Amino acid sequence: MLTMMEKGVENLISARKSLRVNLEKSKALGVSLDNAGPRLVEISQRLPSLEAAIRPIRAQREDLGAVVGHMNRAVVPATAVLKVFDAIHGLEKSLSDPESDLPGYLGVLKRLKEAFRFLGENCDMAIQWLADIVEYLKDHSVADGKFLSSLKEALTSLRELHSEEDGGRLDGGLLEVALGRLENEFRRLLTENSVPLPMSSLDLPGDQPCISPSPLPVSVIKKLQTVLTRLVANKRLEKCVSIYVEVRSSNVRESLQALNLDYLEISVSEFNDVQSMEGHIANWSKHLEFAVKHLLEAEYKLCNDVFERLGLDVWMGCFAKIAAQAGILAFLQFGKTVTESKKDPIKMLKLLDIFASLNKLRLDFNRLFGGAACAEIRKLTRDLIKRVIDGASELFWELQVQVELQRQVPPPPDGSVPKLIFFITDYCNKLLGDDYKSILTQVLVIERSWKREIFQERQLFDELLNIMRAVQQNLETWSKGYKDNTLSYVFLMNNHWHLYKHLKGTKLGFLLGDSWLREHEQYKDYYSAVFLRESWAKLPALLSREGLILFSGGRATARDLVKKRLKAFNEAFDDMYKKQSNWVILDKELREKTCQLIIQAIVPVYRSYMQNYGPLVEQEGSSKYAKYTVQSLEKTLNSLFVPKPARHGSFKVRVPSGKFNNSVADQNQTATVK
Repeated sequence: MLTMMEKGVENLISARKSLRVNLEKSKALGVSLDNAGPRLVEISQRLPSLEAAIRPIRAQREDLGAVVGHMNRAVVPATAVLKVFDAIHGLEKSLSDPESDLPGYLGVLKRLKEAFRFLGENCDMAIQWLADIVEYLKDHSVADGKFLSSLKEALTSLRELHSEEDGGRLDGGLLEVALGRLENEFRRLLTENSVPLPMSSLDLPGDQPCISPSPLPVSVIKKLQTVLTRLVANKRLEKCVSIYVEVRSSNVRESLQALNLDYLEISVSEFNDVQSMEGHIANWSKHLEFAVKHLLEAEYKLCNDVFERLGLDVWMGCFAKIAAQAGILAFLQFGKTVTESKKDPIKMLKLLDIFASLNKLRLDFNRLFGGAACAEIRKLTRDLIKRVIDGASELFWELQVQVELQRQVPPPPDGSVPKLIFFITDYCNKLLGDDYKSILTQVLVIERSWKREIFQERQLFDELLNIMRAVQQNLETWSKGYKDNTLSYVFLMNNHWHLYKHLKGTKLGFLLGDSWLREHEQYKDYYSAVFLRESWAKLPALLSREGLILFSGGRATARDLVKKRLKAFNEAFDDMYKKQSNWVILDKELREKTCQLIIQAIVPVYRSYMQNYGPLVEQEGSSKYAKYTVQSLEKTLNSLFVPKPARHGSFKVRVPSGKFNNSVADQNQTATVK
């Protein structure tokens, strides 16, 4: 009985638990039903948009099942591309300032480039798969035409974005911006470390070879190489070269600004002053050497240091642009302007100076501008050298003709030495001197070789001898141009003495020989004697003592004869002095010696005459007959032949060929050397 009661209690307890569980379930179901209401409302609200979204899909269920496989193949690569695209924009926050953390910046840029490489390699495939889906939908009429047209437009835009600059715009230009900042860092490194070369470098000896050290610190060069490597990998080499050339050529130009190179811009029409030409060419030679040996040498080395990993063509091309923009072309153009200026003998020396400067820098030019990129510089240099050689050679071979042309003009009216004689003797000595002989010989050797002829040094000597023979012939011709033979003797005496004195001991004098020099010395003595005989030596005869014996005719008769003879002497002396007071003997030694010869011929006779017969006319007044004392007579004769300031002759060159200017004629003006 007890057992049955216990079982009944257990059943009741079990039933209560079951009832409680069901009650909880009922409550949970009630809550779920309460929550289902709003969800059903939400679903009801979304049904129109869902219906609109699936409206283009008009296929039956079985057709849609066939599309699923195609969609899965397209969605997988497209999803991978989108994930990489999101990762790219995640790297944007990691891009640091290249100036403060260049390695970090380059590291992020490298990862960014790798991500873009993945996009480049997979975008095409994803786009193609998506295009295949669109074609499938179209072929199987799964979607309407408007929907398919919209999909095609989206794919077309995607293809265009991917194709532009190798997909660089797919990220909105992030890679372009990052590379642009790296270019700015490349420019900053160059600009902040490019300092103009101090002008103290001009104080270096001209013959000292100067291989300038790299103008940038090694650490900066390494940074430039690192940045350059990354930019070149992204097809930015041309931009890098442009930046480098801009900065470094500007630096070279700034180094040259202190040299005042305005003369390089001078035109041919302005280049007619020989003196200014000489000064400009002297500066040109010094400045060109400075530019080549110091500035361009440094740029050549630096281009090699920075761009050496990219090959010879790249860094040589970069250097060629720097050299051109920095001013080497202006130097070559100046030389060309000199060759185009009017001809004169002085110009030949200046052309030889230009040739010497270029020849001195020949090895530097060959090394610096030997690459294909410097073809224009080499062409202009060769053209300049040819112009210089042709111009100098032509002037040299025409020099004798120009000397001969001077015979057509009259001689100096004062019987002096024409400047042409000074010029030619000095000029020929310069051509034989250490500064020009070897240069001129080299120029003539080259000029003759172009004509397939052989030039020997003897030809140079022969030509100079021919020039001096032409000078001698000029003297003979000019001497015949004087109406007064006495003046022609002074002229010949002047010039023969000049040739002897000014050529003795010189290289030209050595070439002409001692016999030639002695011959001119003898000519000087000869014409000096003839001059004295035909002029002043005739005066003592006017002071004749004949008929002056006091007891023969009486004192009155003697007085009249003395008066007559003194008057004749005074008149002859005054006339001769007046005429010869405008004549000139340039050389002081010759002038003093000539005056002494005249004094010796006249004064002793005059002194003796006045001592013996002067008392006869003293009462008549000394100024009338005894016009000169011995001292005043001697002083007057010593004042003869002194050069007058700014005395010029009338020589003007005549150039039938039109090849020379008046420079040679200008040299033929009377000298004023005392």
